[in-house]
Amino acid sequence: MDKIRLEILGLSSSQSQSGSFALVLGETEGSRRLPIIIGMFEAQAIAIEIEKIIPNRPMTHDLFKSFAHSFNYKVEEIIISDLKEGVFFAKILCTNGEKTIEVDARPSDAIAIGLRFEAPIFTYESILAEAGIVLTDENEDDITEIKSELRPTVKKEESGSTGGLKNLSVDKLNELLNEAIENEDYEKAAKIRDELSKRN
Repeated sequence: MDKIRLEILGLSSSQSQSGSFALVLGETEGSRRLPIIIGMFEAQAIAIEIEKIIPNRPMTHDLFKSFAHSFNYKVEEIIISDLKEGVFFAKILCTNGEKTIEVDARPSDAIAIGLRFEAPIFTYESILAEAGIVLTDENEDDITEIKSELRPTVKKEESGSTGGLKNLSVDKLNELLNEAIENEDYEKAAKIRDELSKRN
């Protein structure tokens, strides 16, 4: 069965389920999008890796990476492998060079782990045909907006929530950034990092 490569386009608050998020995947050579509803913890784990924020203690997916490296395994690819009654299933393909194994996983966990190994993400035509959304001119702007607003918490920013950061010095921002990472407040850390990036 031919595999179709996907890329992460973004994360956004789920309109249908409170406390959940929509992970938007898109075919690299096509216009179809595959939205997957995931939990807050998994959304944060994905966004932290995209933003390259290093937590002061390893998260579960970082622990998996360390464990795999200890046994000389690496993740080759992630496959969104099935869709049953609206629930997505995934497989993590791992190899040590001699042996390849498949590990069943939730798509959110598989993708969070795959990002840490820089592994490609794939799915099958049958899944995209059933659950994919074709990109139109009307929703193209929405996807672009989501793609440009990746955040570790992916919640909509409250109006004025970053206004105070603009008035702080670079030294103070760096101090707040270290404090936020120590407290594992990755939402705040991402906002501070964005403000520092604007000034560089």
